[in-house]
Amino acid sequence: MSEQHPHNSSSVLYLGFLPSLKRLLCTPAYFLLLCGIVLKFNSFIGLLTFKAKYMEQQFGQSAARANFLIGVLILPVVAVGIFLGGLIMKRYKLSVVAGAQFSVISSFSAFLLLLLHFSTKCDNLPMAGLTVSYNGSVLNSHSEPLVSQCNQHCSCSISDWDPVCSESGITYVSPCLAGCSSSTGQGKNTVFHNCSCVLSPSPAEGSRSVSLGQCPRDPACSRSFTSYMAVSVLSSFINSLGTTPGFMITIRCISPELKSLALGIQTLVMRTLGGISAPVYFGALIDSTCLKWGLKKCGGRGACRIYDSNMYRIIFLSLTTCLSGASYFFIIPVIVLLRKQFSKEEVEVLQQTAIRKNQIELQSTDSHQADGSQTDTREKTELTDTDKTT
Repeated sequence: MSEQHPHNSSSVLYLGFLPSLKRLLCTPAYFLLLCGIVLKFNSFIGLLTFKAKYMEQQFGQSAARANFLIGVLILPVVAVGIFLGGLIMKRYKLSVVAGAQFSVISSFSAFLLLLLHFSTKCDNLPMAGLTVSYNGSVLNSHSEPLVSQCNQHCSCSISDWDPVCSESGITYVSPCLAGCSSSTGQGKNTVFHNCSCVLSPSPAEGSRSVSLGQCPRDPACSRSFTSYMAVSVLSSFINSLGTTPGFMITIRCISPELKSLALGIQTLVMRTLGGISAPVYFGALIDSTCLKWGLKKCGGRGACRIYDSNMYRIIFLSLTTCLSGASYFFIIPVIVLLRKQFSKEEVEVLQQTAIRKNQIELQSTDSHQADGSQTDTREKTELTDTDKTT
C-alpha cells in the first residue's frame, strides 16, 4: 500500500490540474487579461532591454551614462509610483472595477506620453561612406563604398574601426580611410594630418587634419535628449501608479480556489512569451538597421559599430507602442466583464440581504405573537385562580 500511495497522489494531482486549468482559461475575464498582459510585458521587456542602447545610438550617450540615468532617475520613480498606487487603493478603498479603471487610465495616459518620443530625435551622425558621401552629401541609400577616389591609393582595410573627426563635422571610419599620411601626438591626443578626404583645411594646422574619436552631436540633440528623459520619467511614474490595482484584478476576477494557479500560469506565460521572445525579435529588427559591423579575431561578425539612427528610432518606438497599444483591445473588455460580474454579485447580495431581513422580521413577528398568546394564557389562568379563591 505504501508503494502505491505516491502514484495515486500524482494521478489525483494530474487529474485535478487539467480540469482546473480548463476552468481557469475558460474564464473570459482572466483569458482576455492574460492576453493583454502578455502584449504589455513584451513591450516592457523590449523597452527595458534596449533602452540604454537606444539612448546611446540615438542621442550619443555613453553606455555607462545611459545605464546610470536609468538607475538614478527612472527606477526610483517607478518604486515611488507603485507604493503610491497601493496607498491610493487602500486610502479610497477602491473596488475591483474602480481599481481596474484606475489601472487602465494610468497605463493609457503613460502610453500617450510615450508617443511624444517620436518627436525627440537626433539626425544620423555624419559618417563618410555610411551616412554621407566623402563630399558631404547625404546618402539616401547606404550603398556608398568606404573606399573612394580620395583614399583608394592608401590600401585601407574596411574592417578597421578607429573613427576620427574632422573640423567640418564629418566622422571617418579610420585615419587611413580619411586619406591621412602623417600624425603628431600620442594616445588620445593624436592628430592626423594631410588627409586627402577631408573637405576643408584646418586653420590651426594649416592642412587637412582629423582628431581621434567620433564628432560630437549638435546642441539641438542635447535638448532633445533632455526632453526624452523628462517624458520617460513622467510616463514611468504614471504607468507605475496602476501596477498594484492591476495586480489585484487577477486575484479578484477568479474564484478563490484558482488564485494560486492563476498567478502561476500568468507568471509562466509572461516569462515564456514575453521575457524570452521579446529580446529576440527586438534585437533582430534593431540589428537590421546596422550600417557597420565589426569583426571578431576569428573572422566572424562582431558587434555593430554604428546604426541608422532614424530607422532605429522608428523600429524601436513603433514596436513598443504597437505592442502596448494592442494590449488595450484585450484589457478594456475585461473592465466591461468585471462590471457585469460584480453588478450581478451586488444584486445577488442585495437580494440575499433583503431575504434575510424579511426572515428576521417574520421571526420577530412570530415571536411577538407567541409572547402575546403566552401572556393571554397567563392572564386567563390568573383569573381562573382568582375565581376559585373567591
